[in-house]
Amino acid sequence: MAFISTPENPGMFDANRAPAGHVPNFVRTFAARPAVYEAWKQLNGAIKESMDLRRYELATLAAATALKSSYCSLAHGQVLADKFYTSEEVAALVEEPPNDPVDRAVMAFARKVALGADAVTQADVDALKAVGLTDTDVLDVALAAAARAFFSKTLDATGTQPDSAFNGLPDSLRTALTVGRPIHSG
Repeated sequence: MAFISTPENPGMFDANRAPAGHVPNFVRTFAARPAVYEAWKQLNGAIKESMDLRRYELATLAAATALKSSYCSLAHGQVLADKFYTSEEVAALVEEPPNDPVDRAVMAFARKVALGADAVTQADVDALKAVGLTDTDVLDVALAAAARAFFSKTLDATGTQPDSAFNGLPDSLRTALTVGRPIHSG
């Protein structure tokens, strides 16, 4: 499940169970540093609440797939498939940019931030503004992608595998979103 051993933390586990009732593997990873996990939840919640949920999920999926984070790609791809798109449409987003010019620009910018924020230029920001984003919207996309880099890299650096519950996703979606570490088999 992970390269590191972490302490059992029943209180933390009970407070952070997934809706399906299991303790996510990432919660177990953060059990050794619950204050960091609480800070992460606060930061991510603040970023998410300032954005349209669909845009947040698209930016997050773009960053996660660019970083080859199966865990985050699966989790956020599942949200997109549950709330906004078909499974086939979400699977296609991994390889093909969306048809909508705003969504395409958001995902391209989020990928660039995740892979090399130092390479972002005024032209990249201007491309987002050209499709209607404000300076605050640009900041929101940058924040979502940068935060995803922290979380994804922490999980991958510790060998934390995506939860076995992701095996229940439709085959085409699960395959497309497993871009790095395999799903935990147990």
